[in-house]
Amino acid sequence: MKNYSINKTPSQVQLELAERFKKLRKYKKLSQSELADKSGVSLGSIKRFEYTGQISLESLLKLAHLFDRLDDFEEIFVVDEDLKKIEKLFK
Repeated sequence: MKNYSINKTPSQVQLELAERFKKLRKYKKLSQSELADKSGVSLGSIKRFEYTGQISLESLLKLAHLFDRLDDFEEIFVVDEDLKKIEKLFK
């Protein structure tokens, strides 16, 4: 997993994510309107996401599901077993 937090702000990561999403949508030859219909995410939400990077978590997950990328969210906030072992050593 890449470490985005070292040199980037959350806003920067949001905008980069939105740009990658827009490129993926275009690669799949989907208009924003078609994407809204297929995903159940409003057209306004998709436009706002692509322009500002802002989107609700639920809408982001719906879009990820549509593009078979929902698994990418599985590792977020997971406490690594090795980290647990290291923490036990220092207690």
